[in-house]
Amino acid sequence: MNLSEEQLQFVFHLRQAGITDRDVMKVMETTPRDVFLEGIFRDRAYEDRPLPISCGQTISQPSTVARMTEALELNKRCKVLEIGTGSGYQAAILAPLVRRVYTVERHPALAKAADKLLTGLGYTNITVITGDGSHGLPAQAPFDRIIMTAAAEDPPAVLLNQLKDGGIMVLPVGQSDTVQNLIKVIKTNGRFEYKELGEVRFVPLLGGIAKDPAA
Repeated sequence: MNLSEEQLQFVFHLRQAGITDRDVMKVMETTPRDVFLEGIFRDRAYEDRPLPISCGQTISQPSTVARMTEALELNKRCKVLEIGTGSGYQAAILAPLVRRVYTVERHPALAKAADKLLTGLGYTNITVITGDGSHGLPAQAPFDRIIMTAAAEDPPAVLLNQLKDGGIMVLPVGQSDTVQNLIKVIKTNGRFEYKELGEVRFVPLLGGIAKDPAA
């Protein structure tokens, strides 16, 4: 594969961030981030920084996406729940590495756009759901892996309860107006082990279905 100078820098930043999993690196390299952005921000798709998307949300920094994906320790048998679909980029990164991705978005406009984009790109193992992600997705629980792309003050008990024994959950934890910590939670025999993975900044986890201006 011939990579542009921008894409080579993109890969370099991921390696600089400590990403070592070959499968994660491959999917990051081969998933076009620019199609998940609009307007002038498409030209900045391969910068290692978060960028604005509609509904006042952001597409996460690529190195953070890669770090969270790597921390999930994914395999092809995994059924994954993502809270916070956003543009659909994180779901697109997860999909080639797992059996099924269920992703929940509280902004109807974002969910509709992400579903259309992901379907158009040929993903067949991603289900986009408009809903209140703070409740998880009880109808499809339990999950092998859960990833949250919005920050909670603590790992939500309702989501921990939807995690399979032996499962892993990765999420940002902290107050919305301060730097947060990325946390990895491992569930073993009903007990939870917590590991801190470094500082991050995400939008806060909010309940309910958003009333989008266009709705």
